[in-house]
Amino acid sequence: MDRRAFLQSGVAVTGAVVAGCASDGPTGTLATYVSDQPGDIGDFESCVVSVDEIRVLPAASATETADHDGDELTFSVSGVTLDLVDLTGEAAALAETVELQTEEYAYLKLGISTVEASLADGGMAMVTTPGNARLKFPQSFEIRTGRTTRFTADFAPVARGGTGRYVLKPVAEETTVSYGE
Repeated sequence: MDRRAFLQSGVAVTGAVVAGCASDGPTGTLATYVSDQPGDIGDFESCVVSVDEIRVLPAASATETADHDGDELTFSVSGVTLDLVDLTGEAAALAETVELQTEEYAYLKLGISTVEASLADGGMAMVTTPGNARLKFPQSFEIRTGRTTRFTADFAPVARGGTGRYVLKPVAEETTVSYGE
């Protein structure tokens, strides 16, 4: 079975397994980091998110109108919990590193499985993602042969009125991509 058919079969795999299947040509490394643009983070004592998935879309598969879920490369992430309170400003934490085929990619999505949040005043907060969907970062990037691409996905909790409810929103203008060795 070729790599594309394997990925479209819906089999749950880890990034290491997918990376092993991605040897059709030269590869590089994608290091996905998470950061928090302030938003309403000052309301929180802690806001711990669990990242469970990273998805990327090869630019060659991108079209304006198509649903891309079948074309996305999916990497399961386990055991990654990050407190957004600790990731404000320039701070960022590594969520996962995966090997990808050298090419251009249209976007990155983060799957957030749970959010446990407590407010600075001692109360609890309900924090969700928009529509309970993956967070999409429409920043294109490329994977370069033998190099590491650092993708820093920036998002922030934003209050929904005075209800104690918050939504995690991607902050496109703070999402960055850099290329290293």
